[in-house]
Amino acid sequence: MPSFQPTEEQQLIRDTVAAFSREQIRPLARESDESGQIPSAIIQQAWDLGLVQSPIPEAFGGSGEIPSALTGVLICEELAWGDLSIAVHLLAPRLVIQPVLALGNAAQQQQVFSAYTGQHFTAGTAAVVEPRFGFDVNELATTATPQANDFLLNGTKCFVPLATEAQHILVYARTQDALSAFIIPRGTPGLTISEREKNMGLKAVATYELTLDNCRVPASARLAGSLAPILNRSRVALASLAVGVARAAFEYARDYAKERRAFGSAIAQKQAIAFMLAEMALEIDAARLLTWEAAWKIDAGQDTVAGTGTVSGATREACIARNYATTMALKVTDNALQVLGGHGYIRDHLVELWVRNARGFATLEGLAIV
Repeated sequence: MPSFQPTEEQQLIRDTVAAFSREQIRPLARESDESGQIPSAIIQQAWDLGLVQSPIPEAFGGSGEIPSALTGVLICEELAWGDLSIAVHLLAPRLVIQPVLALGNAAQQQQVFSAYTGQHFTAGTAAVVEPRFGFDVNELATTATPQANDFLLNGTKCFVPLATEAQHILVYARTQDALSAFIIPRGTPGLTISEREKNMGLKAVATYELTLDNCRVPASARLAGSLAPILNRSRVALASLAVGVARAAFEYARDYAKERRAFGSAIAQKQAIAFMLAEMALEIDAARLLTWEAAWKIDAGQDTVAGTGTVSGATREACIARNYATTMALKVTDNALQVLGGHGYIRDHLVELWVRNARGFATLEGLAIV
């Protein structure tokens, strides 16, 4: 059975990240959104905490911590509470590190990990989403065609974070027999990165469209094994980020309602507002528990039935958690805006930023991983 209480070590990590998010990230949320840039100092401070590179084995210069999905979702929620854009930027290297750790061979790990164990932040990213209606990660239009000892990749990707500065881009593509992922260094011939996308939300993190035109990569760039566990880790990461954004909006609206007075009393005492806040709190807790259950099943190795490749509990729970949490975030942030009334529409309050950021969860597949 899953535990509904973090371990002592997990709680310590959670408290540390929460303090960092409260004291360092949240004060920069508005400035970063307005400028479209995240201060390099905060990026380096987060790197120094070791949250991203900690699962890298000691043999490659990391600390060799076991990559717990449950610990990861605790970290994601706290970072997203501070600011979603900054959280996505800080966690981007994990988009390469985690899949290579799980599926990479010794040569691939040597190639990749050495770039992410230095003293300074090193960007990495993944290209998953495609700019087409009805996108489904299991039915990719991007193809990888075998040719001698190489693969030729063709297709278009969008919403790829930090593409212009990433050391490695993990490109997801459809091969003849399965969904595959390829480690592609930035600058590989046939890989073109467009200008920065102009998004409604997540304005502080740079995302790009990629074009793959007969991009030739060696067969050794392909990760071996099923990507189901990787996709599940991405789903629970997105779910926990959504919980963090929703919690930020709820807490802000709750505190505002306690202070804002109308007709002689705080508006939090008005039944319509009180019921709305109560429902918001309920939805957040429900989404969090769904996410924790999915993460626990991932840690318990329930992604696949050994030797069969048949999906089991973790995939189901991860999909439920992601879908529920992303829908919940839209509802909670919108309700938070309504609690503030007209004040929710102006930029003096962060609620409108959370509404815009929450809108992106429905389309931002593969933007984070635990």
